[in-house]
Amino acid sequence: MALSYKARRRWSLVILVIGMPLYVVAAVTLVNWLDRPAIWLEFLVYVVLGVLWAVPFRFVFRGVGQADPDAPRDKE
Repeated sequence: MALSYKARRRWSLVILVIGMPLYVVAAVTLVNWLDRPAIWLEFLVYVVLGVLWAVPFRFVFRGVGQADPDAPRDKE
């Protein structure tokens, strides 16, 4: 089931305002469980986790910054 443009905008806002801080806390907690690994490994874990959060939400964020495709166009 495809989401409408307005629904995708709302969900993207919810994901960024509520989900992202929760994910950051979870990522920092995960790295703290590793007992302070080498700096390069810690950096690598943060980079992977930083990219990994967006993968499931690609379809929600796609096209949200563009104009509404369902809006009526001017006839000028």
